[in-house]
Amino acid sequence: MHDLKGRDFISLADFSPEEIRQLLDAAHDLKRQQKLGLSSRPLMGRTLAMLFHKHSTRTRVSFAVGMYQLGGQALYLGADELQLGRGETVADTARVLSRYVDAILIRTYAHELVLELAQEASVPVINGLTDLLHPTQALADFFTLEEKKGRLAGLKLAYVGDGNNVAHSLLIGAAKLGVNISLACPPGYGPKEEIVAIAREAAAGSGAAISIGTDPQEAVAGADAVYTDVWTSMGQEAESGARRTAFASYQVNAALMALAKPDAVFLHCLPCHRGEEVTAEVVDGPWSVVFDEAENRLHVHKAILAALVR
Repeated sequence: MHDLKGRDFISLADFSPEEIRQLLDAAHDLKRQQKLGLSSRPLMGRTLAMLFHKHSTRTRVSFAVGMYQLGGQALYLGADELQLGRGETVADTARVLSRYVDAILIRTYAHELVLELAQEASVPVINGLTDLLHPTQALADFFTLEEKKGRLAGLKLAYVGDGNNVAHSLLIGAAKLGVNISLACPPGYGPKEEIVAIAREAAAGSGAAISIGTDPQEAVAGADAVYTDVWTSMGQEAESGARRTAFASYQVNAALMALAKPDAVFLHCLPCHRGEEVTAEVVDGPWSVVFDEAENRLHVHKAILAALVR
């Protein structure tokens, strides 16, 4: 067992395959306990500050409920409720909050802000999403994939759409866990090269195959799971028209799903836009496990909290 107490959770790249495995195993245990009506409250008296600069349903609720179920308390702080929005430095905010709370969750735009917060805080900082990465989501995705398929190593995960923060964290996580991953993104919308480099380095150790291309049919062929995300993320609203045009042939529909394995599952981090990146037939059909995936955010987030918070 690895002692993860006091660690930050900024990127899956910061954790070894064994440490990620430990978090997944803990999440499976916590889910089993909840379904049996058992409770464990290791964080009694602990407090989580939740800093949100972006709207959220799943991240906000799952961390708040998870903290409560573990015996602790979560304190929500919106962008307009912090002195950070009125000129206080990130460093000062980190130092002050560290005197009050036992961990800080942040969901924001610039990844650099999270890195600075983590550098200055003396308590664990958890990345609840930045424009670069979404590691808590990816961990829940791999948890769900393992739950549905009974394993991770050797599976093929196809991602179709924008090479965004979710795609970045899926790339890193797949490489660490031995999951073969194939991305299909429109030209100019692929993942960042520095993230691909991190993933390829990790894949050299796990044996995972990484494919980055532009052909959705090629990416999905023979896949065990097909993943997509919205075409326009928060903060990109001005690009929505251009993105709809660029992504028009990247919709996940029944015809595309037919190219995957017969027992393939469909994943989406939600919220989804039916009729854009995915059809209702897919997201509401037999392939879809998106609501199990959403529920599993709770169990994975509880595992992260229980592991990191002292």
